Amino acid sequence: MQAYKNVYSEAQQDPEGFWLEQARRLNWFKMPKVAARVKKNGLADWFPDGEVNISYLALDAQIEAGRGEQVALYYDSPVTESKTSYTFNQLREQVACFAHVLKQHGVEKGDRVIIYLPMIPQAAIAMLACARIGAIHSVVFGGFAAHELAVRIDDAAPKLIITASCGIEGTKVLPYKPIVDKALAEASYKPRTIVYQREQCQAEMQEGQDTNWEQALATASPVEAVPLPATHPLYILYTSGTTGKPKGVVRDHGGYAVALNFSMNYVYGLKPGEVFFTASDVGWVVGHSYIVYGPLLFGCSSVLYEGKPVNTPDAGAFWRIVQDYNVSAIFSAPTAFRAIKKEDPEGEFIQRYNLSSLKRIYMAGERLDPATYEWTTELTDLPVYDHWWQTESGWPMCANPVGIEAVKVKPGSSTFPVPGYEISVLDPLGKSLGSKEEGAICVRLPLPPGCLTTVWGDEQRLHSSYLNAFPGYYCSGDGGYIDEQGYVFIMGRTDDVINVAGHRLSTGEMEEILAAHKDVAECAVVAQPDELKGELPVGFVILKNASTIGHEQLQQELIQSIRAEIGAIACLKTLHVVSRLPKTRSGKILRRLIRQVLQGQDVAVPSTIDDPSSIDAIKETMR
Repeated sequence: MQAYKNVYSEAQQDPEGFWLEQARRLNWFKMPKVAARVKKNGLADWFPDGEVNISYLALDAQIEAGRGEQVALYYDSPVTESKTSYTFNQLREQVACFAHVLKQHGVEKGDRVIIYLPMIPQAAIAMLACARIGAIHSVVFGGFAAHELAVRIDDAAPKLIITASCGIEGTKVLPYKPIVDKALAEASYKPRTIVYQREQCQAEMQEGQDTNWEQALATASPVEAVPLPATHPLYILYTSGTTGKPKGVVRDHGGYAVALNFSMNYVYGLKPGEVFFTASDVGWVVGHSYIVYGPLLFGCSSVLYEGKPVNTPDAGAFWRIVQDYNVSAIFSAPTAFRAIKKEDPEGEFIQRYNLSSLKRIYMAGERLDPATYEWTTELTDLPVYDHWWQTESGWPMCANPVGIEAVKVKPGSSTFPVPGYEISVLDPLGKSLGSKEEGAICVRLPLPPGCLTTVWGDEQRLHSSYLNAFPGYYCSGDGGYIDEQGYVFIMGRTDDVINVAGHRLSTGEMEEILAAHKDVAECAVVAQPDELKGELPVGFVILKNASTIGHEQLQQELIQSIRAEIGAIACLKTLHVVSRLPKTRSGKILRRLIRQVLQGQDVAVPSTIDDPSSIDAIKETMR
């Protein structure tokens, strides 16, 4: 543990020296001399005098280091029964040419580009091409419905949308172009579209509005990466807020590159040339950081997998990938491993594959329950590491320091704060709590490099969401405690965001959709623990007095509305019709209390409750 303490205290006592040393490990156009400039809001601009380009670091710098013929990206798609790979040379050529296509479509430095693509290499190519010319990409998860896409189009005001003719979900082909067209019809902002046609489904193209990806690329010539200030925005990634409108988390080029480069060895114990398999989606932060940018700029090969942990074709899917590509480390959400465990409890598929290359298994995105941890550890006979971070942080905040010295794992803990993160557990008044006392998990400002720099177009929301609750700290929205040995235990969300299979979804947004139904007077959505997905949303609705709708019909209509507005990912399948909801005297619905009833816990009735008998009304419905 001493090696960890030395590195951590070095980052605490001399952050300037520590992070400049990390920065020197990368190829800058202009090497920074200043580590951080702290802003009025307590956050920092990292490496403000440096010039860099993350696309250059991920591609050109690797080729200059002699890795041109090493595979950069393996694409493995059981849903289309296809595989391909790109060396660093090949990937740079594709990216540099697509950057030219973007320029031909009028995209300039600082312009936004929305990427609405499935898990295909074109998603990584589009991201790196945007970065190459200083455009700001905003990847929207391909499972989101038209309304969700429209909201993001209007917030980001993009010059261009990049999409594909379809995505593939198991055996189902999901046409993407009609979703994009519907979103554009709803949005007040109307960018043009580039469409990658897949053979599983051809999109109908509109003259003057849509461009064919392949045709545009055929006449393009490669462009060089442009030097950018380290603080130049790289991307906007929308994350669920506690109110309906998503927040656009902004990340920079320089700080992010330095943080990811540090994490590849410190957290994941990898060396350049090794293969990293992150089973996530490019639409989420994990895909940005550890499918695309992190592995490539560190000189690793990355696996981009278009499939599921089970049923594509079976529970051996991840283990096959490990064998086929000599994977050194695998990273996915606990949900994925719970699904594998459910299908293959005895681990028979694990025995069918050669996993000798695999050194470590990582999980994050939601709490890793001890049962899943123990099952994975026992059946693979490999170290399994939980680690904790968020869309806002961009890279791990708590992790086992494997790259310097692996320490003992405590099931349920994401181990120690990563160097650069000073983590405190605070009570509601901002007082620091002692060991094993549960409170709000906060990080002292300024945050280290790689974290959010602002909320896109909404500085006020940055303050109200993260900075106002505890002055001088970033409030994570998660609750937990630190034990006497310094191990951090994250226990779950303190706000009204729920975690479905590692995806953060806003209960506030779901409530807005339920409340829009003509028969619904009031509603609440809370989380119910689920063995497979971690959490699932459960809805409670009060009907209008004049309503005559049957409960079954109402249930069908509301579930359909959620699917249409947010997408199937929201997984709302259970709805209860109640006569009243527990509220405070000021009219705030007591969701935590509903959660306690739902989960069969002891109900702590607050003194501020307006009508204590409302709890019995909920209990009655649950019987």
